[in-house]
Amino acid sequence: MPNFLVVTADDFGLHECVNEAIEQASREGVLTAASLMVSAPAAEDAVRRARGLPGLAVGLHLTLADGWPQLPAAQIPRLLDERGRFDDHMAAAGWRFFALPQVRRQLAAEIRAQFAAFARTGLPLDHVNAHKHFHLHPTVLELVLRIGREYGLGGLRVPAEPLWFAARCGGARAALGALLLRPWTALMRRRARAARLAHNDQVFGIAASGDMQEARLIEILGRLPRGATEIYLHPATRSGAAIAPSMPGYHHQAELAALLSPRVRSALEASGVARGGFRQLARISGLAA
Repeated sequence: MPNFLVVTADDFGLHECVNEAIEQASREGVLTAASLMVSAPAAEDAVRRARGLPGLAVGLHLTLADGWPQLPAAQIPRLLDERGRFDDHMAAAGWRFFALPQVRRQLAAEIRAQFAAFARTGLPLDHVNAHKHFHLHPTVLELVLRIGREYGLGGLRVPAEPLWFAARCGGARAALGALLLRPWTALMRRRARAARLAHNDQVFGIAASGDMQEARLIEILGRLPRGATEIYLHPATRSGAAIAPSMPGYHHQAELAALLSPRVRSALEASGVARGGFRQLARISGLAA
């Protein structure tokens, strides 16, 4: 895998303040990609903005927790809570995905519906990842790879964070979590290679989710590992729970400032690394059709 960097903003479509920040960071900053939540409240606004940003690679931010479905609740009742949102108890939901055939059928239908909704935008599908990294679940991953192939999927996020960064940002507990995920992320890499999908070798943003500020980006760029790296953030023009109740401590505005920072741009230029989206990574890796 060549040395390459993808700088991604997640939660595109969650809120107009998120969309505004992503547009600004694409036009004026170092952002190269964004992940679209097709069923989120501001998804239409996100798509409208993306159509005017030819340099922004947009992928699908598959949402199966802490969010809204694409299908009507009557079609996927086993996936939703009493509010009509996805069940936020991911461990329990993950067990049902694995063990219950009826739930797996509903899960497959919803995943297909989200891919189809992205296709209807007319935007090229750059990559897929999942909200809260739910594509680490083997059942979800298998469905994503199988269904995504029908929609031209070419890139996949592997949520494998270097131990030094996990420890620096989240202490021993985060480092242990990153270590325990290694068998799963190794499986994801094998599955991605078998499917001829472009994928990152490492990612930065898990242990410092919501706190990827300027100093962190500069440190990462000064220590970029070999191979394909993804840095992901959650920029917005407002911060915290104003964006979503599940994000009370997120520093969205500071993350936007980091993407716009001249110091970050200088560090990026000093690194000399090529950057773009996963489709570009696929081309230089010899994976593009």
